[in-house]
Formats: sequence, C-alpha cells, structure tokens
Amino acid sequence: MEDHTSIQKAQSAITAETLMKDLQSLGVRQGDVLIVHSSLRSIGWVAGGENTVIQALMEFVSSSGTIVMPAQTSDNTDPKYWKNPPVPEEWWPSIRYFMPAYLPDITSTLGMGRIAEAFRTFPDVKRSGHPSCSFTAWGKHASFITDHHSVDFAFGEQSPLARLYELDAAALFIGTDYSSCTAMHLGEYRANDGRKAFKQGSAMMENGERVWRVYWELEETSERFNEIGQAFEQEIPVATGSLAQSACKLIPIRPLVDFTARYFNSLSKQQSD
Repeated sequence: MEDHTSIQKAQSAITAETLMKDLQSLGVRQGDVLIVHSSLRSIGWVAGGENTVIQALMEFVSSSGTIVMPAQTSDNTDPKYWKNPPVPEEWWPSIRYFMPAYLPDITSTLGMGRIAEAFRTFPDVKRSGHPSCSFTAWGKHASFITDHHSVDFAFGEQSPLARLYELDAAALFIGTDYSSCTAMHLGEYRANDGRKAFKQGSAMMENGERVWRVYWELEETSERFNEIGQAFEQEIPVATGSLAQSACKLIPIRPLVDFTARYFNSLSKQQSD
C-alpha cells in the first residue's frame, strides 16, 4: 500500500505543527498571498492527509493573507482538442451537447492533485467562474482574486493571475516544478511573440440555462516552463527548502511573469532573425 511505504520512509509523524515549522523556515509569513502548487505524495505520510496540509497553510498564513490554488477542469473543453486520450470525431457533438455545465460549488478539479481538490470544498473558499480554468482562493483577497474572471483568455489581464501579480504574490511549489506554474501563463499572454488565438468551448450556465459557450484562448507552450524557470533562477534568487519530505520553492510572481514574457519575446526574435 502507498501509505505503508510512506510510513516506512518517514523519520517521524508529519503533523500540522511540523508543516508550519517548515513553512516558516522556507520564508512564508503571516499575511502572505500565495498560489500553491502541490503534490501530497511528495510530502510523505501526513496525519490527516490533505486536510492537515490545508489547515496548516491556513493557520500559518492566516485570514490576513490569501491562499490560492488552481482548480482547472480541462475535461470541460472542446473534445476536438483532446489528445490524452483523443476521442472519435463522431462523438464530439454528443460530448458538447451532454457535458454537464460547470458549477463552481460542485464541479471537481481534474489533475490538480488531492490538496487542490480538497481545498475547493473548505468553508469560505471562493472559486472563479471560468468553466475550464478556474481558481480557488481563501483569505483577505479571495473575492478580489476570483471575481470577474473573464471567459475569454482565461490567463490574461482579467484573470486571477493578473490580480495575483497586482498583489505581489508568490508561488509556492510543494513537490512540483515550473511545468505546473500557472502564473507563467500570464507571462505568455503578455509576450508579444505572435502566438495565435483559437476558439475553445465549454459547458456552463448563463442566465440560469446550460449552454455550450465558445470563447477565445491563446496557444500555450508550458513544455518550456522548466527551461524558463532554470534560466530565471540564474538571475533572481529563489527561496528553497522542504515541507516534511517534499522539496519546495517560494517564488515571487512579478519577476517570474516579467521574465517569462521577455524569454518568449527573445525566442520569437531569434526565430525571425
């Protein structure tokens, strides 16, 4: 069993107190605004699992700060773009017609991990209204971050990412890397590198009715995010540490977003020369 292996690897019981001490050592402070990307498995065996991790984050940061997590639902998208796995083209109309509408209170996340999925169910956690690229938030700035999330260009200027940039937030990696760093998509959006927009679609509620909404998205190149993150760390100091058995990083969002935009612009210029 996975838990049995985790217990064998653990040197001592991992509790909320353990996690809060590690957060302090990493440089997290009360009142911080954090977007958290996490892998529960990387932490080791935690007494109380994902709920303990969330409670430790909330208690340590406190309601004077804000915790944000991605809550994406990538299965609520146009099936013509699905690749892992693809579905037959003759299924596409039925999927678009029968896909349940995105409902912030009940729609499960997909591929975000156990911590992010549990976080969305906690009291006073708010969720943005984007049908496939939503974010959840708790704390002082939760409404500011999640309200008015534009359906078009989900990671653009009318997104929670832009609000995090305004708040000078930080990204906290718990056993993850830059490949899952959603904030870097804002850098992609701000890059003037000629990337194309395309039409996406999702099921959502409008005026009390379920509709299939078509909207605009921008091409993404997240496969380069680790490469960009490594280059970023050559210029900007990044706090590193651990949360129990998990390797962690605490990264300021503003310089990372700015660096990402410059990086893509530089790539575009090199390709055009």
